[in-house]
Amino acid sequence: MVQEEAAGGMVLSEEPAAGAAEEDVEEDALVRGAALEAFGESAETRALLSSLPAVHGERAAREVAEERFRVIMDKYQEQPHLLDPHLEWMMNSLVDLVQEETSQPALAHLAFKFLYVITKVRGYKVFLRLFPHEVADVQRVLDMFTGQNPKDHETWETRYMLLLWLSVTCLIPFDLSRLDGNLSIQPGETRIPIMDRILQIAETYLVVSDKARDAAAVLVSRFITRPDVKQRKMASFLDWSLCTLAHSSFQTIEGVIAMDGMLQALAQIFKHGKREDCLPYASTVLQCLDGCRLPESNQTLLRKLGVKLVQRLGLTFLKPKVATWRYQRGCRSLAANLQLCAPRTSEQKPLSHRLTSDGDEDYDVPEGVESVIEQLLVGLKDKDTVVRWSAAKGIGRMAGRLPRELADDVVGSVLDCFSFQETDKAWHGGCLALAELGRRGLLLPSRLSEVVTVILKALTYDEKRGACSVGANVRDAACYVCWAFARAYEPQELTPFVMAISSALVIATVFDRNVNCRRAASAAFQENVGRQGTFPHGIDILTTADYFAVGNISHCFLAISVFIAGFQEYTKPMIDHLVSVKINHWDGAIRELSAKALHNLTPQAPEYMAAHVFPALLSMTLSPDLHTRHGAILACAEVTYALHRLAARSDRPVTDYLDENTVQRLKQIHQQLCDRQLYRGLGGELMRQAVCVLIENLSLSRMPFKGDTVIDGWQWLINDTLRSLHLVSSHSRQQIKEVAVSALAALCSEYYMEEPGETDCAIRRELIPQYLAELQSPEEMTRCGFSSALGALPGFLLRGHLQQVLSGLRTVTSTTPKDVSFAEARRDSLKAISRICQTVGVKAEGPPDEVMCKENVSEVYAALLNCMSDYTTDSRGDVGAWVREAAMTSLMDLTLLLAQTEPLLIEAHICERVMCSVAQQASEKIDRFRAHAARVFLTLLHFDSPPVPHVPHRRELESLFPRSDVATVNWNAPSQAFPLITQLLGLPTYRYHVLLGLAVSVGGLTESTVRHSTQSLFEYMKGIQKDAQVLESFSETLLKVFEDNLLNDRVSISLLKMLDQLLANGCFDIFTAEENHPFCVKLLTLCKEEIKKSKDIQKLRSSIAVLCGMVQFSGDVRKKVLLQLFLLLGHPFPVIRKTTASQVYEMVLTYSDLVDPAVLDEAMSVLSDTAWDAELPVVRGQRNHLCDLLGVPRPQLVPKPAPGS
Repeated sequence: MVQEEAAGGMVLSEEPAAGAAEEDVEEDALVRGAALEAFGESAETRALLSSLPAVHGERAAREVAEERFRVIMDKYQEQPHLLDPHLEWMMNSLVDLVQEETSQPALAHLAFKFLYVITKVRGYKVFLRLFPHEVADVQRVLDMFTGQNPKDHETWETRYMLLLWLSVTCLIPFDLSRLDGNLSIQPGETRIPIMDRILQIAETYLVVSDKARDAAAVLVSRFITRPDVKQRKMASFLDWSLCTLAHSSFQTIEGVIAMDGMLQALAQIFKHGKREDCLPYASTVLQCLDGCRLPESNQTLLRKLGVKLVQRLGLTFLKPKVATWRYQRGCRSLAANLQLCAPRTSEQKPLSHRLTSDGDEDYDVPEGVESVIEQLLVGLKDKDTVVRWSAAKGIGRMAGRLPRELADDVVGSVLDCFSFQETDKAWHGGCLALAELGRRGLLLPSRLSEVVTVILKALTYDEKRGACSVGANVRDAACYVCWAFARAYEPQELTPFVMAISSALVIATVFDRNVNCRRAASAAFQENVGRQGTFPHGIDILTTADYFAVGNISHCFLAISVFIAGFQEYTKPMIDHLVSVKINHWDGAIRELSAKALHNLTPQAPEYMAAHVFPALLSMTLSPDLHTRHGAILACAEVTYALHRLAARSDRPVTDYLDENTVQRLKQIHQQLCDRQLYRGLGGELMRQAVCVLIENLSLSRMPFKGDTVIDGWQWLINDTLRSLHLVSSHSRQQIKEVAVSALAALCSEYYMEEPGETDCAIRRELIPQYLAELQSPEEMTRCGFSSALGALPGFLLRGHLQQVLSGLRTVTSTTPKDVSFAEARRDSLKAISRICQTVGVKAEGPPDEVMCKENVSEVYAALLNCMSDYTTDSRGDVGAWVREAAMTSLMDLTLLLAQTEPLLIEAHICERVMCSVAQQASEKIDRFRAHAARVFLTLLHFDSPPVPHVPHRRELESLFPRSDVATVNWNAPSQAFPLITQLLGLPTYRYHVLLGLAVSVGGLTESTVRHSTQSLFEYMKGIQKDAQVLESFSETLLKVFEDNLLNDRVSISLLKMLDQLLANGCFDIFTAEENHPFCVKLLTLCKEEIKKSKDIQKLRSSIAVLCGMVQFSGDVRKKVLLQLFLLLGHPFPVIRKTTASQVYEMVLTYSDLVDPAVLDEAMSVLSDTAWDAELPVVRGQRNHLCDLLGVPRPQLVPKPAPGS
């Protein structure tokens, strides 16, 4: 059984893998799973168990103890055998608690809960033998049942463990009736024999809804099969159980529970009972089971139990024996196999040639066997894996007791599952059954040719169902069959099939879409290499394609496949599989990987590719099936380019490999698709993407199409694709744009290059004006496409049009009211500007229409720097961040280009703006963009070939950010980034921009960003708090930030929150000694301006907090601050009035010198007792009273001007 379960682990997963991230988790779990060497919590467990009498009465302590014990035990779920040396003392400790006469019921229940946790981890079979099982324990356990309530759902663990305990004690080797004589009864009571009591308990708990039902089935199997009980009770119990089964319906929950209990009990009885005892009842039970119609039930567990019971009945019908005809490999030990290097003698396989001896097979097969086999074969096609797995094991067990001819018929029936009229469930069940038959030696070598044929089909079984496919479980099970065959047969039996099986397993290992199947194939290949030793290059392949290596699908397709294809035995099968199966796969990612894999495999067999693969691919490009066309065109593109690269090594053209007919058919692909209108509709996206890849690769392959009309067709397709990007589905839009732009770049470079003496063609004159006109399109995606296209143009096309192109792209980067949301267009135009700069190069005195020079570089810098302040938001969030990210990258690329070629073009004020803008982004709130900005900043700072000129405070920056230290900083983590960035506040040039960025972070919403940015800011403030001059400079910069961003809610609300934090933490205490300090006066003016006529609740609340913090300043300004607060106490919004009152109350408590002690209590009472959400006239009266108490002038109502005055 252990071997069965281990083997089953490969098969019982039907779900496809979720992705690479999950694979990493699986690998980590695998590594951790086998990391334990012993039960390390023995001492803690002893302490826990000994503390149970003390904690059982207190609920919280009890739950803590339970949870801790569960955590300890759950660690050993994967390696439960480590608990074995400790099970006895744990059992004794807990049973002693149960058996103590002074134990309270709550303590007994707790002890049984702990026992159940141990049983759950280790399994009840191992645990059972440790229960006390003396004669006296029978009565003791029965007495414990008297206080149990089967419907109490809190104590089911107690009943479960008591039933298991009773199942052990009832095995005492004495007639149970002998114990009845010792029963003491009260006068008037009827004595119930122990046998009846046990049976009554078992029958009661077989129909309960909790787990005690499972234990009751175990009890029945042990009890009913006792010699003394079976004579008196077996027939009546079977009658009762069959009647219950017949009268129960799987349509109701009560019926399901009852049927579950009966089926479990019957299956256990027919498993543990002697054949001669069970045989008289087997036909009746089978007949009753047929009447239950379990295959029609939607309850998986009932169907599984039905299959389990059917196979037990079948085994009861047949005599237990080992089939003499079965195939035996002989020595089954791997260690022994490895030692048997010498020629094998006949002793190692004594029964392998006895296939004709059938000496003891002359008995009649009972009638019920045929029905059992039929039901098991139906079970192989069940919709649930567990049912199919049980049926497969039943087929294997039954076949082992049948005569050879009948067993061969069973094998034939199993092979019928592998018809393409059958579902994937039948294929999966058939594979499991074949593996079981092979493992047990019941699949004779004469059947291997048929079996291997269907297994090879199963290894590539994949059926599309809607948007996905089924078949991963079939392929996984087929790998299990190959694994089982490696252990079951001698190498010479499998020799004729070695190449087919090894190639199929290699293909599954490398090219299967499902990670579980790749790993299963790798395991099966490894087993064959170890057990058979006949697979070509087995060890070399295994070391490359191991369990972990095949976890990454891209690595499998693009790297491992190339290594394995280096062995000629596997090269052509792998190529053929890709062409026939994977190129037309339903998953687009697999088709793309397959095309790239063919590219990588081409150098291994270029002639085969050109002569055999290419014609097949070209014919597939005309297929009516969309996926086939898509994959074939991609493959044609990749293989052509691979052949070109191969030919280029020896300075030959690609036409040396491809004949004229092939070249013409490649050229016609676009026109054929166009004629059949296949660029339209739902499939048009895939066709456009594939043909763009084809255009790129044919151009890179320098196909002889210069001047051909096909070039105009290709150009039309690229233009039309870029123009209609807005019609493409959003998930594939970016990919189609990228391939179209790449195709354009390759096409222009190859076919529009001027030859000496050739006149300028029309396409070159029209292309750039046409693209520039498209930049004004009302569709954002069209602007994106043509911006990227202009950026990809080669230098010879840009010469003479550079100013025109840059001007057009700069227009796209600017924000106007009608295209404010076109963030993606601005992003792509910025990338295009950067790419054009790299393409045309720099020459200080060069013509501005041909190269980057002093006349146009400042305009480019201006456009890039303007985009650094793009904070556009829409329903997707801060889409301006994409623009800022592209602007940062472009600024870095342009600056480094200038530094390397014409450093004099980098002006000091430009460099300062670049560094300050990037520093601001490095202190803002979005982790990803902050990290990108930090990398750009440090790249510009540390670039040394040659260094970027005019970097402000370079020396201080290099000491703050030493190259060796910052390399290890994770700039995505706020805890690491902000302590470094806030150091820039000490440098005057950077202070304004860093403070502007920090304001957004400190006043943000993300808890980690707010916490770490605030901490870092306070650390800096602590360092300058005593330095009046530096603090003055800091405060002036802070007010400048506020003034520049008045009514800019993105900054001002966050800035108010930051000011509140600074004031509350006493960062400006040095200013409070001076009356009417300019900082406070200016801040009050700005606050008043910011909240004037504002209806923004968040802004008003933040300003209230700032105003309360400003009360600490002395002089007339304090009265003005209080007046503002009292104005807010009369605000039209009740929530603002309540917030103001609450915060003023706290303010009065904090600053005791605000209010005359004589009126303090009255002022506090007014603040706390007034209903500030009442009507405005009432509230204003209380507010005016407060003004009088604090000596502040009452606010006067300003009458609204009459309409029309």
